[in-house]
Amino acid sequence: MATRVLQRFGNGLNQAKNTAQSTGQTVVLSRGLSASNHRNREDSWFKSLFVRKVDPRKDAHSHLLTKNEESNLYKIQFHNVKPECLDAYNQLCEETLPSIHNDKYYPCELVGTWNTWYGEQDQAVHMWRYRGGYPALTEVMSKLRQNKEFMKYREERGKMLLSRRNQLLLEFSFWNEPIPRKGPNIYELRSYQLRPGTMIEWGNYWARAIGYRQHNSEAVGGFFSQIGNLYMVHHLWAYKDLEAREATRNAAWQHEGWDEVVYYTVPLIQHMDSRIMIPMKASPLQ
Repeated sequence: MATRVLQRFGNGLNQAKNTAQSTGQTVVLSRGLSASNHRNREDSWFKSLFVRKVDPRKDAHSHLLTKNEESNLYKIQFHNVKPECLDAYNQLCEETLPSIHNDKYYPCELVGTWNTWYGEQDQAVHMWRYRGGYPALTEVMSKLRQNKEFMKYREERGKMLLSRRNQLLLEFSFWNEPIPRKGPNIYELRSYQLRPGTMIEWGNYWARAIGYRQHNSEAVGGFFSQIGNLYMVHHLWAYKDLEAREATRNAAWQHEGWDEVVYYTVPLIQHMDSRIMIPMKASPLQ
């Protein structure tokens, strides 16, 4: 009898213990989930402080920066020439490129053609403008493939080159459109590789900055890439000589606001370089 009572009592204690443990686990689990959810909400809120909000746009950045009423497309070509072939290459270009520029059959214009003086050596730089944008470019390329003289030029040119590359560009709305110039001048092509996502910011600062660099008519053109190396900006300047370049650039620092533009645009740049270029005889920009 006593044994059965003790067994029943022991079984009751075990059941009570198991129930308490089960209830305790439920409470702990419930508290754990509640704390986890609370932490997740806090983490989400905390992270939101550092996540950059993206404003939805209904137009491409290029449309915000370029001249919408004029759909000019530019192509810039960089040809690295075998040193021993540079003179022959220049002569070949001077014989062929003006004929395309002057022929109304092709909706394109030669903006300028240069040899690099300081920067990459034994290099030629050509810039073309296509009035009418991509359709004009497509039309010109199609017609040139039917031009036997041009195809012969390309074949001869290929024997003289080490490498070549190109980019398709649009022009900034706040820069001048490049027009022919009388010489003699030297030209500086300053190229900036921007951090992705900073093109609008760059344009906003330079829309104001270009006013500080017009006093000696040194501003020729400003462009940004569409195909090729992306987030690339090219500024083209003209000077009488290297001394005039130095004087003009130093004078910019005397204008209130120029230092602010430099301060805020330098962090946008990943890489930059400068070429001093001499026009070829056939270049409209002399």
